[in-house]
Amino acid sequence: MLEHFFQCPYCWEEISMLLDTSVTTQSYVEDCEVCCNPIEITAQFSDQELQGFQAISLEQ
Repeated sequence: MLEHFFQCPYCWEEISMLLDTSVTTQSYVEDCEVCCNPIEITAQFSDQELQGFQAISLEQ
């Protein structure tokens, strides 16, 4: 597992999430630990190293 820090796309606070480095490509929704809004998380790994990361708000 890898702890990754980033800014929430809603409240702009720095938060962290644990990412599973054994899954090459992953996409899921998790709530911000500060403002509780849903964030779509997308992460890509190669050889268990983070290659790409996005945290996108689900607002239209």
